[in-house]
Amino acid sequence: MSLRNNGTSLAMMTKELIGRWKTTREYWKDAKSEEFEKKYIEELQASVDNAVVIIEQLDKIINKIRKDCE
Repeated sequence: MSLRNNGTSLAMMTKELIGRWKTTREYWKDAKSEEFEKKYIEELQASVDNAVVIIEQLDKIINKIRKDCE
């Protein structure tokens, strides 16, 4: 599996997790759920978004290195 595919998988799994979180939020509506969302879910989403961008950049660099070495 390529680096880019791993980034895509990470983004898709995170999207699925966020979807499940939204379903959970329909039943868990209190201050603790808001705290959990801010502390973990929002942080996770931001971290994954940043990671995906970095993974794409690394994939481009690795592909360039491979081409330069051929």
